[in-house]
Amino acid sequence: MLILTVENLSKNYGRIQALKNVSFSVPEGTVFGILGPNGSGKTTMLGTIMDILKPTTGSYKLFDEVPESAHRRRIGTLLETPNFYHYLSGVKNLEIAAEIKQHGKEDIDHVLQTVDLTRRKDSKFSTYSLGMKQRLAIASCLLGNPKVLVFDEPTNGLDPVGIAEIRELMKELHRQGKTIIMASHLLDEVEKVCTHVAILKRGELITSGNVNEILSNEDMVEVGAADTNLLQEVVKNMGAVIRVTNDGGVVKLFFLVGTADLTFINNYCFKNGVTLNHLLLKKKSLEARFFELTNN
Repeated sequence: MLILTVENLSKNYGRIQALKNVSFSVPEGTVFGILGPNGSGKTTMLGTIMDILKPTTGSYKLFDEVPESAHRRRIGTLLETPNFYHYLSGVKNLEIAAEIKQHGKEDIDHVLQTVDLTRRKDSKFSTYSLGMKQRLAIASCLLGNPKVLVFDEPTNGLDPVGIAEIRELMKELHRQGKTIIMASHLLDEVEKVCTHVAILKRGELITSGNVNEILSNEDMVEVGAADTNLLQEVVKNMGAVIRVTNDGGVVKLFFLVGTADLTFINNYCFKNGVTLNHLLLKKKSLEARFFELTNN
């Protein structure tokens, strides 16, 4: 089943076109990242899906059906900073959230355990760290046991410890069978957390699909030798290599994903009179691939 299907979705704010005929789909059981720099349309996309904003043109479906309020009640959302009461405890804030949602009160102990806040459930919200506050916000999303979660920049503003906690929590929720749709401008976050991605640039969809296929289309091997010029000449004639570059004396070989064979490279160079003193397989960096996709 497809959790979300977006078809030629556009959103205009006067002359500004925040989304331009965007189409993609989110399969069930994925962690789907909507990735792009600030101003690319990520938040507009999520706001439209959750009926906070109305699209100018185009359409979308939730759970393979025309969306209604009943569909959205099956989704836990965190699109902005939740309005928790600073002078109340974590558990009291969740009780109020459950009352507002009219469901999920029986889930409070379980969601507190899920986000690792059981020991601090009776502490005032004002005493929580930023990471704990964000985990309580996610706990509120989990009330009613939704199968789908939608997050907008879930690690924004957190310190490295808080970022690591939220990322691990999202992985755990995915292992529990949740489908997660999240917007992020952090390349590292999408690589570490998401299974699928849609990349937006100035409201346009650049590409979408499996993270491993979209964000890593090459293997890169670093090689070094005493005679760099001879090394370059030798490896240029090696089969399967797509291209060869020299970056500050380190020769880099590029191959299609999964085709780089270090043993073959070492033997080939040795047979052709070059003894390697450096040989290292590296995947092409997510950052390099991202800028390659988003730059003209």
